[in-house]
Amino acid sequence: MKLSKKHETTLKAIFHAPTKANVRWNNFKGLIISLGGSVEPSGKTGGSRQRVRLKGRRAVLHKPHPGPEMIKGSVESARDFLRSVGIEPTRRMNDDEYDAL
Repeated sequence: MKLSKKHETTLKAIFHAPTKANVRWNNFKGLIISLGGSVEPSGKTGGSRQRVRLKGRRAVLHKPHPGPEMIKGSVESARDFLRSVGIEPTRRMNDDEYDAL
């Protein structure tokens, strides 16, 4: 499995320096799902907190509102999470590594 161009662009935006504040939540969510993960609300009273799971790890990130763009702090948290599971745009993954996700 390979990332689509849209997901590659989102991944690069998350790892861009300086940190961007225009990464759309739905694009991030789509990236996580395309990598085999999930994004769900964090319980009944979780509000904007979203539970993100990927490769046996989890994190709780803030879903932006009322606008669709993540703030810099959320982008940095997403970057840290992706890095913790071995996902970075500079590292090329072969098909076997993608399939193992």
